[in-house]
Amino acid sequence: MDFLTASFKTALALIISLDPEVFNAVFTSVSVAVWSTLLAAILGIPLGTSIGVGTFPGRRLVITILNTLMALPTVVVGLVVYGFLSRQGPLGDFNLLFTPQAMIIGQTILAIPIIANYSLGTVAGADPRIIPTAQTLGAGPALCFMQLLVEVRFGIMAAVIAGFGRVIAEVGVAMMLGGNIRGYTRTMTTAIAMETSKGEFAFGLALGVILMTVALAVNLALNIVQQR
Repeated sequence: MDFLTASFKTALALIISLDPEVFNAVFTSVSVAVWSTLLAAILGIPLGTSIGVGTFPGRRLVITILNTLMALPTVVVGLVVYGFLSRQGPLGDFNLLFTPQAMIIGQTILAIPIIANYSLGTVAGADPRIIPTAQTLGAGPALCFMQLLVEVRFGIMAAVIAGFGRVIAEVGVAMMLGGNIRGYTRTMTTAIAMETSKGEFAFGLALGVILMTVALAVNLALNIVQQR
């Protein structure tokens, strides 16, 4: 118990003192997660919405595949993207491996199925009269789509938050594609794993506290917006 108490005090001291190494990992984690979530939302929301309102052959199969991809292992995504970005891969000339951009690519792939699936469920449960009403008022396909998103905006926001939660806490893609380079691609999760294995439990605990605080703050923000 004394070990945990002492470690927690040290962790708080690192946070309060704004330790550069701690907050560098925090900045990298948050920036990569935000960009990944943004790109995944741009791709996943239209995808999920289109499947939710559309009727086409093989729709159930597409939904099944999308549900399966929600549980996509992070190490598998990291392995596949690594193969594409390595020097021997088709995208090796871009020198993206072990950069924040590589992590963004991998985490975007992880978040797309989450956001698309949540968007699909939200749209499927929406009032079916939204689009016909908009069409009656003379709205085109684009305006109908936008009106639908406005009506289900809180569900879409929850989908985006779920995608953010998926990528901010993942470690496989960040480790394999970022390389855990100090001051460059080291994230909170990769730093926690490395520092704990080195016996620096307090350092890992400090990052763990910040990680939980970020997740809590994002969810509180969503609840406040929904209540308003």
